Amino acid sequence: MHDPVPTVTLPGGVTVPALGLGTWQMGEVKARAGEEIDSLRLGLDLGMTLIDTAEMYGEGGAERVVGIALEDRRDDVFLVSKVYPWNASRSGTIAACENSLRRLKTDRLDLYLLHWRGEHPLADTVAAFEELKAAGKIGAWGVSNFDVADMEELFAVPGGANCAANQVLYNLGQRGIEYDLLPWCRAHGVAVMAYSPIEQGRLAHHPELIHIAKAYQATPAQIALAFLLRREGVIAIPKSANLRRVSENRDAVDLRVTENDWAALDAVFSPPERKMPLAMI
Repeated sequence: MHDPVPTVTLPGGVTVPALGLGTWQMGEVKARAGEEIDSLRLGLDLGMTLIDTAEMYGEGGAERVVGIALEDRRDDVFLVSKVYPWNASRSGTIAACENSLRRLKTDRLDLYLLHWRGEHPLADTVAAFEELKAAGKIGAWGVSNFDVADMEELFAVPGGANCAANQVLYNLGQRGIEYDLLPWCRAHGVAVMAYSPIEQGRLAHHPELIHIAKAYQATPAQIALAFLLRREGVIAIPKSANLRRVSENRDAVDLRVTENDWAALDAVFSPPERKMPLAMI
C-alpha cells in the first residue's frame, strides 16, 4: 500500500497535494501528445492531483494537452496556470486568463500565477487577479520567480497580501531560497511551489545521490523528490511524459531516508550560509 500523498494547505484553507505534475515542454510536438496525456492521467490516478501549466509552455500547447487529459475529471484536479509578464496589465491579464481557460476547456483555474516580473505595475496585475477571483474565473492567485524584495513589494500593493503561492526553482542542488525566501513565505502563509525539482534530470547523475539511492533501492530522482516532500509548505511539480517515471515519482512519497543520510547529502549539497541571487530557468 502507498502512503497517501502529503498535502499543503493554501491561504483560505484549500488543501493540495505536495507532489503534483509539471507540464513544461509538453504540447510542443503533436506526435507526443498521446503519451503526455496518458502520463498526466496516470499521475492523477496515483493521487498527484495538482497540474501546473502556463500559457508560455508550447505557446498554449501544454494547456491544450492538459485540457484533453482533464476532459472527464476536471473536478478531481487543482489546476494551475500562469500569465506571461508582458500580458500582465489589468486588461491583458483578464484576456490571457480567458484564453487559457478556453485552451484548457474549463471555466475556472484554481490558481493563476504571474510567471515572472515584467514592466506592468504589480498593482495592475493584482487588481486583475482580484477581479478574476471575484468573477469565479480563478480560485486564488500567486506569483513565480519572486525573491524576498519582490514579495515585500507585492505585499505593499492593495490586495497583494492575498498571494497564495510563489513558484520558484528549488531542488537539492539549488537551495538558495532556504536562507531567506522560504522562511519569508512560511512566515506570511505563502506556499512555495518547487519547479525543476530534479534539476531537469541532472541530479540523477550525481555520484553521492546515486550512492544513497542504492541503499534504499530507489532512484536518485526519488531521493531528490523526498528531499522536497519533507519540507513544510513546499509543493514539488516534476514533469514526466514517461509512465514508469510518473510511477517512480509517486513512490518517492514512501521513502524513509535516515537523518544520517540527509546529513550526508547536506555535506554535498550545502544549505546556503548567505543571501544568494534567486536562481531561475
